[in-house]
Amino acid sequence: MASPDTRTQLLDAAERLFAERGFRGTSIRAITDLAGANLAAVGYHFGSKAGLLVAVVRRVIEPITAAQRAGLDRLLARTPDPTVTDLVEAFAGPLFDEMPAGDEGGARTSRLIVRIIGDPAEEMRDWTGPADDAVRDRYLAAFGRALPGLSAEELWFRIRGVLAVTAVDRVEVYNQDVPGCSSPVAGEAARRWAITFLAAAMSAPPTGA
Repeated sequence: MASPDTRTQLLDAAERLFAERGFRGTSIRAITDLAGANLAAVGYHFGSKAGLLVAVVRRVIEPITAAQRAGLDRLLARTPDPTVTDLVEAFAGPLFDEMPAGDEGGARTSRLIVRIIGDPAEEMRDWTGPADDAVRDRYLAAFGRALPGLSAEELWFRIRGVLAVTAVDRVEVYNQDVPGCSSPVAGEAARRWAITFLAAAMSAPPTGA
C-alpha cells in the first residue's frame, strides 16, 4: 500500500492539531513535525496556515454538506413542506454517517466541528463558500416554513444547536467506552434517540411565547 503523499500527510496532521489546539494554538512547525514534512511544505501546498485550515475543513465538511443537500432534495421531491422530524433527519443524519461511533476518523471530525463552533479565531469562520451557504439557506427556508412562529435568529440558533449536540455526542461516544454501546444496533439506536430529541427541541414554542 502506497504511503500518503505530503499534501495528505499535512492535511491529516493539521486536522488532528487544529481539532485539539485550535487555529491559534497550532503552529506550522507542529504540523510539519507531525506530518514529517519540511516547514516550506505548508506554503508550497496551501499558501499559508489559513489556507491549510480551509483545505482541512473543506475535506471534512464537503461530504456532510453534499449528503445534507441530497437529503433535502429527496424530501422536497416528495412534498414542498417536509415535517420538522424529516428535516432534522436529513440535516443531522449525515453528521452521524460521517462521525460513526468508535471510529478514530469520525472522532477527529466531531472534535473539529466542535472546535469550529467554539474557536474565537476569525479564520475558523472564513472557510464557507457559495455551496455551503446555499445548503444552509435552503434548510433555513424549509425549517422556517415548518416552524413559522420562530424568528430567523432563534431558528438559526436552534440549527447551530443541532450541529453542536451531534458533534459533542460523537466525541463522547468515542472517548468513553460504554458497555453495550459499540454495536451497529446501538449506534442506530443513538441516531434515533438524537433525531427524536433534536426534533422536539426544534419544535419547541418560540422563547417568550
